[in-house]
Amino acid sequence: MPECPELHLAGRFINVACRALVFAGGVERSPVGRGPEVPFRCEAYGISALARGKELRLTLSALDPAAGPPPQDLVFRFGMSGSFRLCPAAELPRHAHLRFLTRESPPRALCFVDPRRFGSWRLGDAWQPERGPCVISEYQAFRENVLKNLDDRAFDKPICEVLLNQKYFNGIGNYLRAEILYRLKIPPFEKARTMLEALKEQEMRKKDPSLTLSKKVKLRQENPDLLELCHTVPKEVISAELLDPEHSDNYAAFKNWLQCYLVPGMSSLRDHSGRTIWFQGDPGPMAPKGQRPRKAPRKKSPQVKADPEAPSPKVTPRASKQHRKAAVKPLKSQGMFRLATEKLPATNINLISSE
Repeated sequence: MPECPELHLAGRFINVACRALVFAGGVERSPVGRGPEVPFRCEAYGISALARGKELRLTLSALDPAAGPPPQDLVFRFGMSGSFRLCPAAELPRHAHLRFLTRESPPRALCFVDPRRFGSWRLGDAWQPERGPCVISEYQAFRENVLKNLDDRAFDKPICEVLLNQKYFNGIGNYLRAEILYRLKIPPFEKARTMLEALKEQEMRKKDPSLTLSKKVKLRQENPDLLELCHTVPKEVISAELLDPEHSDNYAAFKNWLQCYLVPGMSSLRDHSGRTIWFQGDPGPMAPKGQRPRKAPRKKSPQVKADPEAPSPKVTPRASKQHRKAAVKPLKSQGMFRLATEKLPATNINLISSE
């Protein structure tokens, strides 16, 4: 499921790719798209994007505001498989549920593509009210929102489950929570309030007026806390463009970046919501009862297979005679000796590679 790095990279992709493009006409919607028709039509307009947590807002703006319609905003949720692509209008990808066409000839289309159709869009510029501040773009507000609400019953749950609560951790998803907890060596099923209350004391120490700015920065760099990693770990993905829509073939680099999620040798459990959490070591005191941690299998060393195009080795007459002599040597069977009486014809010998 796309998490905040993917949404931010999608916004960056749209702003860069569409900066010099002029779009025209209406917005095309597929019959099965999970969103309303877009009542916007203009002969020349531009598109810009802004990401916040797990949402992305598109703004359609007439190039001539005096002659065109007012701006139209749409807020997208990517669901399990949503993404944006820019492609020739004559070569639309499957599952392109919303399409914005350029005025050039031949035209191109900016498409919202969602194979599994869990993604959606709605009209207007409002973010979902139940979502908290973004862990990337609104870090200080995000941090304050968590620390001032630790009395909320939501923090009675294990830390791995609270990290998916978008009211407090807007943008964090399954792979990010695993990576964050692993780096801090926090068992996923420790009580969230217990883990976060200690940050209040750290917060007071970091605000000590006797500390210089450089010492405060050094203290944070040497001892990052859980909320800081909720900000810096997603930024690693963005900075390295590991899930950039323009480079969809770099998934191998993303897999190499992962230290815990789906990594061979790591353990996994289903949390109380049915989501799989990856971790190392003790799961913690609030782990679901009746489950045994499963380990991801370690990679097997690759085995060399025989080349099907390789020619079979030739057998010389001398080798053929030796093969016949070996066939008539005495054999030991069931404690008695007997002679092989049949003469075996010369045959070609093929090399067989075990798999």
